[in-house]
Amino acid sequence: MTAPVISVVGLVHVRDGRLLVVRSRTKGAFYLPGGKLEPGETPVQALHREVLEELGVRALDVAGHRRYLEPAYGEGPDALVDMECFTGGLDGPPVPSGEIAEVRFVTSAEYAAHPETAPAITRLLADLVADDLVS
Repeated sequence: MTAPVISVVGLVHVRDGRLLVVRSRTKGAFYLPGGKLEPGETPVQALHREVLEELGVRALDVAGHRRYLEPAYGEGPDALVDMECFTGGLDGPPVPSGEIAEVRFVTSAEYAAHPETAPAITRLLADLVADDLVS
């Protein structure tokens, strides 16, 4: 039996050397704004919908970034997340909306110090640090 793979999209939004992350009301870890694709949606369409739902603002200048296949946080021991990341701006300040309880801008060290972390975000942050985008 193969491990379940959960396909998601996420927005990589960096400001002042910090990555924008969100935490849902039902999870302990912070992750990228974004989520699962609805039937018939392209990844970019899903990203725009999810960002608006979660942050109350629109994503701007969206461009492909990287893709990560990592253990899925909170989804069982064998589940994997296939996270397609896009860079982009926002048309206003992000505000927690819908299922989102909290919005933060974090450095790699701040994320690592949180009691719960998502493996895909840890990998993404390591890449952003290596690219001198996040401290």
